[in-house]
Amino acid sequence: MKVIIRVVVSLLLASIFALSLASQAWAFCGFYVAGAETKLFNQASQVIIAHKDNQTILTMANDFQGAVKDFALVVPVPVAIKREQVKVGKKVILDKLDAFSQPRLVEYFDQDPCQPDSEAMKDRASPSAAPSAKLRRARGDGANKLGVTIEDKFKVNEYEILILSAKESGGLETWLLRNGYKLPVGAKEVLRPYIRQQMKFFVAKVDLKEFEKSGSSFLRPLQIAYQSPKFMLPIRLGMLNAKGEQDLVVFLLSPKGRIELANYRTVKIPTDKEVPEFVKDVFGGFYKDTFQRAYERENKKVAFLEYAWDVGNCDPCSSEPPTTEELKEAGVFWLEDRQPINQPQLWRGRRPPSSNTFITRLHVRYTRDRFAEDLVFQETSNQDSFQGRYVMNHPVRGELKCAAAKGYRKQVIDRQFKEAQNLSNLTGWRIDDVRRRIKPLS
Repeated sequence: MKVIIRVVVSLLLASIFALSLASQAWAFCGFYVAGAETKLFNQASQVIIAHKDNQTILTMANDFQGAVKDFALVVPVPVAIKREQVKVGKKVILDKLDAFSQPRLVEYFDQDPCQPDSEAMKDRASPSAAPSAKLRRARGDGANKLGVTIEDKFKVNEYEILILSAKESGGLETWLLRNGYKLPVGAKEVLRPYIRQQMKFFVAKVDLKEFEKSGSSFLRPLQIAYQSPKFMLPIRLGMLNAKGEQDLVVFLLSPKGRIELANYRTVKIPTDKEVPEFVKDVFGGFYKDTFQRAYERENKKVAFLEYAWDVGNCDPCSSEPPTTEELKEAGVFWLEDRQPINQPQLWRGRRPPSSNTFITRLHVRYTRDRFAEDLVFQETSNQDSFQGRYVMNHPVRGELKCAAAKGYRKQVIDRQFKEAQNLSNLTGWRIDDVRRRIKPLS
């Protein structure tokens, strides 16, 4: 059965199988109109990490193309995982957090300078979408001789799971190869530091019969919960399969505030820049080029902060905030049911309540030569809000006959000149090409 599927797996990111707005004189309320979701990027993976104190719940989405029977995952974990610590999650939760926290384009409509008391804004534009045979059973024979211990094995729905420990990387590599895992070149060297740290290995394959019963075209997320002082995400094993740069978007959930990297710099993505109106039609390409340019300027060795906010609210909202139940599905284990974060109508027009959950969206583009270490995180109490946000202003067009019209036209011309410069600086697009696409006032 040869099919191409989008595989969604929750765990750590490491399959080793071959597997300002400055206030404007005439600007009023802004609306979200487009967003830059993870799907814009090739080779992109998503991870949700819910963390409090030493407790962590991990959920990961990863793209796998090939026959379902060939799927396998080998992941280093800080402690031995038990059956009750693993569950099958819902892909929709990853999509929800992605939509909620994605970098966004907002639009503002100028007020008619000749009718200052008129309705402040036009009708809101509709949100636009931005450019998801038999398995070989693992054998225990020879494991002890190779220094490999099968500490546990169990099934979770369509997944067959082994928990392994090993004394040396050569023995683990040999055992995996003997049991049908096609390891990439260099696996032994990458496995060695995990073994030295006495980490365990979470190994998952697919039970084809159970998968076919589900009637799904993709594998559902797996979710692991564990307690350990290690707050990290292994990415080095995943690099062995990489054919180039890989994108990782991590949604970090905490009751305290932002979560940052301890071993790499965290840099804010450029934000609050005014851009020309036509960006609305090319927002996906705009953000990809903006990210690439920022990535190159930072020497390709930082994590970018794309969003940081209390999950209970947003401004502007690219989607409704996650409900209490959705946050629980994402692994948030500290919530109380009475919190009304799933009822935004209760707080419209006044300060919304805290959800007791703060989301940090980090975007890492990594390669083997730039990210030699796994990602190590640290909690902070910083609850300052941040978002990747780009502003599109709609001028009033048509015949303007009043004393204020001349000053307004000059303001728009100056603003469009600045918008063109901003766009060129953000993306590297030729300034002359940008200016040709800007529609001047008549």
